[in-house]
Amino acid sequence: MENRAFKPFGSISSLTLGGGGLGQVWGKTTREEAVATVNVAIEKGITHLDVAPMYGKGEAEMVVGEALKGKKVDGISVTTKCRLGTLPDNQVYDYLSRSLTRSLDSMNLQRVDLFLLHSQLIEDDFILHTNDEFKHRTATTLSSYFDAVIPSFEKLKEEGRIGSWGIGGLGQNKALIKAINHEIKPEAIQCVVNPLNSAGAIGYVDKAYSPKEILQESQKKNIPILGIRAVQAGALTEKMDREPHPSGMDRPDFDDFESAEPFRALAKRWKEPVASLAYRYALSIHNISSIILGVKNRVELEDCIKAEQKERLTTDQIEEIDKQCLPSKE
Repeated sequence: MENRAFKPFGSISSLTLGGGGLGQVWGKTTREEAVATVNVAIEKGITHLDVAPMYGKGEAEMVVGEALKGKKVDGISVTTKCRLGTLPDNQVYDYLSRSLTRSLDSMNLQRVDLFLLHSQLIEDDFILHTNDEFKHRTATTLSSYFDAVIPSFEKLKEEGRIGSWGIGGLGQNKALIKAINHEIKPEAIQCVVNPLNSAGAIGYVDKAYSPKEILQESQKKNIPILGIRAVQAGALTEKMDREPHPSGMDRPDFDDFESAEPFRALAKRWKEPVASLAYRYALSIHNISSIILGVKNRVELEDCIKAEQKERLTTDQIEEIDKQCLPSKE
């Protein structure tokens, strides 16, 4: 597997095993199968595990803890996150610290290599496109981020409990651009990377949210990038492998599946599995260190590894994909 430069760790495998699938966000699996998937990922050369307390209410972190128990973890980097929301500044450090402690305990670790803000960033007076009544829990204001979150992250670094810190790359475009250009820049960012230019259901904060704008700004400022949503929650696959949530919260993902029909037609014409082409697209974008996978079992993992082993797409191929996919999103 290809290894790429990634400043927080030095280097990183081009694929990262994410915790969404392990935590059963993307459909059912078992603890045994999830642990086996982690072990196979490491055997196949994946060097980075990306989890969060939100993935299965801690299940993904417990899977990683069980998989790594009793093993040497040299060369394996671990990322976790905290959805902070917006709290009084004097409560931010304690909240982040408590969340980190729980995560470390679940994974049987003394430190994580990367700790990310899992809240969506917004300007202080911004009104969310949907679910504005919950923004104090789901979104962090820029003033809180600048005045309390960054100093708290730096303190956790000084304590030796985290190696680096960063942000999730979701939220209000204007706020994210300001965070990327702040005098103290995030040490890493997760960016949505897919030909639909869509975050689907998690893009609920800003109606005008454009993943490409955030990606391009991060590239311009040389912020280390981890790619997420390569198959856009299943929209860029042959078929959705789960039923819509009864609440309708993931309706945008299913709408994206319909919008992706031209992409599926192109994959058929190129005689390539749909998900494989989506992963190759993300892997071929400039200055992305690793693509985070949402697989929930070894079969799905092996399919991703096969895609990674294929040649990167050419500029002409990327442009053809964009031509097929983007008109429906504009």
